[in-house]
Amino acid sequence: MIPFAAISEDMQSDMEGINSIMLSEQVVTAAKSGNSTLGAASPQKKEISAQRATTSDSAKLLQDVPGVSLYGAGGVSSLPVIHGLADDRLRIQVDGMDLMSACPNHMNSALSYIDPTNVASATVYAGITPVSVGGDSIGGTIQVKSTAPEFAGEEEKYFTQGKVGSFFRSNNSAYGGNLSATLANEFLNFTYNVSSAQAGNYFAAQAFKNVGPGTSGSRWLAGNEVGSSEFKSINQDIGVALRHGAHLVQLNVGLQNVSFEGFPNQRMDMTGNQGSQLNLRYNGVYEWGDFEARFFDQITTHKMNMGPDRFTYGTLGMPMETEARTTGVMAQGNIFLANQDILRTGGEYQNYTLYDWWPAAGGTMGPNAFWNVDYGKRDRLDFFAEWEANWGAEWVSLIGLRSDIVSMNAAPVQGYDNGLPMWGDDAATFNASSRARTDVNWDMAALARYEPDEARIFDAGYARKSRSPNLYQRYPWSTNAMADLMNNFVGDGNGYIGNINVQPEVAHTLSASGDWHDADKEQWGIKTTAYYTYVEDYIDARRCDFGQCGSALNQTTATGFVHLQYVNHTARLYGLDLSGNVQMRTQNFGHFSVSGLLNYVRGENLSTGDNLYNIMPLNAKLVLAQRVSTWTSTAELQVVDAKNTISSVRNEIRTESYRLLNLRGSYEWKQGRFDIGVENVFNRFYAMPLGGAYVGQGNSMSTNTIAWGVQVPGMGRSLNAALNLHF
Repeated sequence: MIPFAAISEDMQSDMEGINSIMLSEQVVTAAKSGNSTLGAASPQKKEISAQRATTSDSAKLLQDVPGVSLYGAGGVSSLPVIHGLADDRLRIQVDGMDLMSACPNHMNSALSYIDPTNVASATVYAGITPVSVGGDSIGGTIQVKSTAPEFAGEEEKYFTQGKVGSFFRSNNSAYGGNLSATLANEFLNFTYNVSSAQAGNYFAAQAFKNVGPGTSGSRWLAGNEVGSSEFKSINQDIGVALRHGAHLVQLNVGLQNVSFEGFPNQRMDMTGNQGSQLNLRYNGVYEWGDFEARFFDQITTHKMNMGPDRFTYGTLGMPMETEARTTGVMAQGNIFLANQDILRTGGEYQNYTLYDWWPAAGGTMGPNAFWNVDYGKRDRLDFFAEWEANWGAEWVSLIGLRSDIVSMNAAPVQGYDNGLPMWGDDAATFNASSRARTDVNWDMAALARYEPDEARIFDAGYARKSRSPNLYQRYPWSTNAMADLMNNFVGDGNGYIGNINVQPEVAHTLSASGDWHDADKEQWGIKTTAYYTYVEDYIDARRCDFGQCGSALNQTTATGFVHLQYVNHTARLYGLDLSGNVQMRTQNFGHFSVSGLLNYVRGENLSTGDNLYNIMPLNAKLVLAQRVSTWTSTAELQVVDAKNTISSVRNEIRTESYRLLNLRGSYEWKQGRFDIGVENVFNRFYAMPLGGAYVGQGNSMSTNTIAWGVQVPGMGRSLNAALNLHF
């Protein structure tokens, strides 16, 4: 069997700001095609198959990339963070599709639509992001790809391949499996993938601190069980690929069914998420260069309510429903110029439509449906051009420009009963407003690399990046406490109100890095990256001082949950990433490797003097691995400092420092791999710095009956095992 095209050496050239995680499957890229790899030191390649045994969340495959951290969410829906900027501030692509959340709590995040067992490669553009892969984002780009199609060789009549796997994790009794089957000849490939995962609530290492008996009418989980953390999901993908010479056409249809996913840092749980994606793309190599085109369509049906671990007002509950559709078109050409220069140019169009309503549930939640966002529209049209120039053996540069036009609007809304002032007054104000907005944004990026010899690489660059607000930052309209608490995609337990007049964010980033290594990049290496980002019109929050949420207590309290509105401020973020590795070979004890990682980021609101929310404290990771024949043993130490620089406007919760030890082992043979490990070996209790407020333990409809000051705790000790076979 052979892939569509071999990996080009030019495509795998080193770059600054990009850390590439390459899994065991081969990444297939047409020769010399695709996006620039200029911008940082050499892509970080790691075998991370072992991490599949520890998680059903594809975002967690990125947690060893310098500068990357994760917002806590559901069991398959963590939100990636790059240098303190998260969620919609990043461009996240799954097989080239810009998938978007369709939920006021961002439960159905982009990476939740691909199972870890189907991830073949992940590339993170941190810091300076080339305009050919950026757009409508200020924090960077994450590109996740599934396994590329393979075809029979010239001497083969047909090619078949199958994979099957399963896993078990003791802490939350998680289990699941995956199956893949491929049938191909020299020109045509059929592939089917299916994966499933389910788990109960997980358990912290000990009973939660500061959590006492529940108040009347609320339900508390006993001891160390983390409420609303269970999940059950199934993902399927059917693919057809046609190859003719240097041309490839692929069609994939993806189907997702999440029947339940709990969210311990949200006031709702996901009681259903059905998603379908159609992805049609073409890649071709010509004498002048190469060309790529893509069309994709995503339809999402999403439901929320209070799961079994929450108080539900008897049988009423509070159903919330969302329907959304995202359609995208992209075309890009890469033109080969003299001296190995490349000119990249292209355009993209994306259409996003959202309906968000809450069916009547009785009492004051009726008799009509509440429309949180009705016929929300967010359309984006982009064009870009980028020149990558080789100035000899030592210097390479890249410069690019990109234009983004984002048009947004929403229809008139209604409350449960517009005859009641608690619903009707805010709805009337919103409906009388002018809601259409058009943002004309532009980006630019300039990068340079200096490689004086085989042992040193230096990179530096500047980028201007812009991003328009999402629909949930502009259009949620109700100042009613119950309603605004349902609009929160950062997991802090507070309520959020939209602001039609919030402006696009504009980030100016400077980044520089140095990479020192042996000539063959096989024995040792150390890399450091420093960055500084200044953000105009950063979308932060202020305490509500109007409508039903404008009480004096809401404006002054330093404890408890509060009600907020999105506003523009000025912000800055700066930090340092440091990573390194050493390889050692012995005659009697096999191959040893030591790798380390340290991340520091600081985020400040310059307009108010406050700290930015959910900034990961200083953290480090040290990994010692030994490989003897087909057996690999790994010891991983994770150290995280206390989080004391917190967002006062949100009453963010402090967390203590902690240290975790994880032990893993894997055995590989020709037809498979077996992984076994123990996470959190010493069963340490810790609160996740980016885990958000724990609201999975009480009455989700009120700020008064949930204990404020409890951060979502991390998982206690877990024995994990996974078996994967291929044939």
